[in-house]
Amino acid sequence: MVMNKQQLTETIKQQALTLGFDAVGIAPSQLLEQDKEYLIKWLNKGYAASMKYMHTHLEKRVNPASLLENTRSVIVVLYHYLPTTQQASQQYKIAKYAYTPDYHYVIKSKLQQLASLLPTENADIQRWFTDSAPVLERRWAQLAGLGWIGKNGCFIHPQLGSYVFIGEIFTEHELVYDTPYTHDHCGTCTRCLQACPTQALIAPRELDANKCISYHTIESKNEIPSSIAQQLKGYIFGCDICQDICPWNAKIVAKEKKDSPTMPYVYYSDQDWLTLDKKKFKQDFRHSPMQRAGYVKLIKNIRTVVEK
Repeated sequence: MVMNKQQLTETIKQQALTLGFDAVGIAPSQLLEQDKEYLIKWLNKGYAASMKYMHTHLEKRVNPASLLENTRSVIVVLYHYLPTTQQASQQYKIAKYAYTPDYHYVIKSKLQQLASLLPTENADIQRWFTDSAPVLERRWAQLAGLGWIGKNGCFIHPQLGSYVFIGEIFTEHELVYDTPYTHDHCGTCTRCLQACPTQALIAPRELDANKCISYHTIESKNEIPSSIAQQLKGYIFGCDICQDICPWNAKIVAKEKKDSPTMPYVYYSDQDWLTLDKKKFKQDFRHSPMQRAGYVKLIKNIRTVVEK
């Protein structure tokens, strides 16, 4: 049966929820002019630190047609990841998104299944991403009517909070579009800016990666500067401080995700982290997002916390 635009849109949305996504919206493809101007200014200020990849593919970041020619629609999904399990260690903290297997595997598999519903004889007319391509995901989620970008720079859904992964499908199909989310529910609140121990949030929605704990414990290849090391607050991989303090996350209920089991290291004691060796890392961190930092850097981060 050939579906019309309305039927195809409804089918996509229903199936997205059936696959385990927590929210879905659709935006028309468009050039993100204002985001392009902001990104250029942000890069020129040096706020990307050593992340050279942020300086590449500028046009692809702001123009869907540069990633997929003739893109008409951007389907955006959210996957809630607030964990139901508490980390056992009291001294060594990891960001909550690392409690479960690498989200790239989980979400991309679901996106591929969802994209298969779009009728096509040519697989090249649609592509799907989740933090794996030069895509301004938070902006597309806002344009798809799913929420707003908070003062901490994280995307916030009114019922899911900010602990969400974002995925997109770029397609040539014309669909029924959602109304962009235009409300900023952060109001006058500045708790996230005040809570950041390194003052990485230098202004609402403006992050200086040179001061960011997540950057220094994951992305940076250099030694953690003393000024940052003294403010890690126990974090050895990533940081959730600006999200934990957000009032929009205060009443969010964690959901059990059958396809996102808790990783073994979440149950590590302080001593387990201190005695972590390569063999144990290879065994317990398989498919973990913490592989991005790697064993050597992780051990350095642990030692930095111990020393400070």
